[in-house]
Parts: sequence; structure tokens; C-alpha cells
Amino acid sequence: MSLSKTQKSATYLVGVVVFMGAMAWAAVPFYDWFCRVTGFGGTTGVAEAGSDVILDKTIKVRFDASVERDFPWIFKPVQREMTIRIGETGLAFYEATNPTDRPIAGTASYNVAPYSAGGYFTKIDCFCFEMQVLQPGETVMMPVTFYVDPEITEDRDAKFAKAITLSYTFHETDLPEDVASLGDETTPTVGQN
Repeated sequence: MSLSKTQKSATYLVGVVVFMGAMAWAAVPFYDWFCRVTGFGGTTGVAEAGSDVILDKTIKVRFDASVERDFPWIFKPVQREMTIRIGETGLAFYEATNPTDRPIAGTASYNVAPYSAGGYFTKIDCFCFEMQVLQPGETVMMPVTFYVDPEITEDRDAKFAKAITLSYTFHETDLPEDVASLGDETTPTVGQN
């Protein structure tokens, strides 16, 4: 029993729709993986420990901070820039204050400019890895430990970077249930490093 042209066309179209839906579903995790592996779009690398190679060449690292619209925290880098040797472990701090009368949770998104240096800027530890909760009036110092991978000197584009800018933007997130359910009670900061 053979299918009519209409049935074949309908089967073909359903197959195309299913395939396109699967590709759309897979696009976000694939893009995220691609950015982490290649540093595309200023995405940084992550490592368990610092580099075992430190070069005599230095690079300037600048720090930038912002918050999304209507997010009430005051958020800024403690130090605007530092010069480190390529491969050397650096430690920088950002300061966040919750000037409101309610606990607020936030998560930080980040990127590195120039984009060509993104894959060579490697974080060892960062406040951006976890959600942060600040109590009313609380101010915290949040560290980021990093290094610039010596392989940057071999990249045809990134090796010309004289400075790298690390930018964070805080976004409000829903309070964890254990903090939200306590109401006005004082709770410890979640995810503070």
C-alpha cells in the first residue's frame, strides 16, 4: 500500500518540523558550550588552580560593574585596574550593598573584552559562580581569583591585547525559599565566598 503525494508531503513536513524543533532545543546548550570552549563573546574559562607557567610579560586587567535596571544594589569594583604578569594569579574584590529594607538575591553575569581574550581569562574562584543574598543594609566584599593563560601570547589576535576588561552585571533573582520564608528574621548570606 503506497502513500499518496499528500501523505508523503505531510510526513516530510512533520519530520522537518520535529527536526527544527530539536535543533532549536539543542541550540542554547550547544552555544553555551561553544562559548565556554572558545571564549567566544567574551566568555571566560574556569580552572581549579592557577597556571604553572608565569611569563615576564604583563597585562593590565580592568574591572567594571553594573546592575540591571531597577535592581537596587550598589555594586562596584574596589580596585578599577591592576597590572599582573601573564600566568600570575590575581585577586580582585567587588563591593555590593543592599540599601533597602528587605533581603534581595542576585546573580552576576559577566564577560571579558576584547572578546578575543575571553578564552584566556581564567577564573579560579568567583562570587559569580553562586547566587548572592544580601540582607537589608548589608555590605559585602566579593572576591574573584583569576589568571590570564600564557597561551594568549600564541593567539594571532589576542596576543596584541594590552588590557582586558572584566565586566559584571548583577540581576535580581527570586529569594531561596529558606530565606523568603523567614520574613524579617536575619539570615546568613547565601553563596558568599
